[in-house]
Amino acid sequence: MNKQFIKKMGKHVAAFFITLNLFSNSVLQAQEIDMLIKGGHVIDPKNKINSIMDVAIKDGKIFRVASNIPSTEAKKTVDAKGLYVSPGFIDMHVHVFAGTEEQSFTGFGITNGFGSVAPDDFTFRSGVTTVVDAGSAGWRNFNVFKRQTIDNSQTRVLAFISITGYGMLGTVHAQDTTDMNAVPTAFIMNEYPDIIVGIKAHHYRGADFTPIKRAIAAGNITKKPIIVDFGSSTPKLPIEDLFLKYFRPGDIFTHTYSGSDMSEKNPGGRESVVDENNKVKPFVFEAQKQGRIFDVGHGGGAFVWSTAINSIKQGFLPNTISTDLYRNSRNAGMKDMANVMSKFLVMGMSIQDVILRSTWNPANVIQHPELGHLSVGAEADVTVFNIREGKFGYMDARGAVFNGTKKIEAELTLMAGKVAWDLNGLSAPQWDAPRK
Repeated sequence: MNKQFIKKMGKHVAAFFITLNLFSNSVLQAQEIDMLIKGGHVIDPKNKINSIMDVAIKDGKIFRVASNIPSTEAKKTVDAKGLYVSPGFIDMHVHVFAGTEEQSFTGFGITNGFGSVAPDDFTFRSGVTTVVDAGSAGWRNFNVFKRQTIDNSQTRVLAFISITGYGMLGTVHAQDTTDMNAVPTAFIMNEYPDIIVGIKAHHYRGADFTPIKRAIAAGNITKKPIIVDFGSSTPKLPIEDLFLKYFRPGDIFTHTYSGSDMSEKNPGGRESVVDENNKVKPFVFEAQKQGRIFDVGHGGGAFVWSTAINSIKQGFLPNTISTDLYRNSRNAGMKDMANVMSKFLVMGMSIQDVILRSTWNPANVIQHPELGHLSVGAEADVTVFNIREGKFGYMDARGAVFNGTKKIEAELTLMAGKVAWDLNGLSAPQWDAPRK
């Protein structure tokens, strides 16, 4: 063979291996995406996405969000045409310290009792991937809550810790100021800084701000917010003082749209954010402008249509939407997170505003900015949902009904890229499809 022929053959061999390498890379690329959610209307408030796009997931993380990602690059494709795609919903007010302690003398059973619920039974089916327990445990029993619930749930469970040492044992225990200690509370918070997001003050009937002060003291030590269930005192304590004299920016008022229970017979009932003419009190707007957080916390007794509808009409929107899920609220006016979100949709809020207050806003309030968005590299907590059209009745905490024509329904919920809920088999093969 002459040198010229060998040189020519060498070029052909090199070209062959280059082509083979390109083909191999193409094959690898075709398998690069684990799941492709294709053609859905993506709403991702953090990244200002509000359009038809595809969401690609790989290794449990968001891999790519773009238009027209080829299905050939994915191992599995989910057709989301006509549906919405968002970050997994965050419900930042629940009670999930479920257990078997009767605690009949307390009336609640929220702490390690039957009053709380198991999170996985209620989260994924309503599009929720993260919940925040609102003070069910205190510093004395938080380790039990962690071992029992947090460590054994597929749902991501975070928590506000109660300022009372034993948590939410009930109304009687909530009056014991000797068990409201900022130092041990902060100590436990620093043991679990990624799980405990703040401090809960709740159900206090004394005519002073002691629980608030103790909770804020723990918050100052840990640089975390407080969340307050307020309004049981006799005589009543003004919410204006709570918001403007005690709250720091980032502190949270839950049960925002409760109605007023105050009367001559009940002078210590919860003070409403609206006055007797259903006008939002001016200091409420000022407090929100100054960075105080207003959370829905629907629950079994803390959401009234007249308060909510008039507030929304006047531009007083919640910062965060949440359920206050527990045994006595789950089958009453409050059904689940999708139900509560739907209520704000039918009151006139846009779906973009509803999703913002159910994803990115709560993620920031609880100081977990790694959650609540679909940025590349983020944990692939994703909710695919439908907005059904029809006639739907929505109940408040007093049994009154408001009719609407829209309803949010979770179709597919992914937790770290894994299917946790699939209502209609969007991610599953047909029964007679060829087996791979």
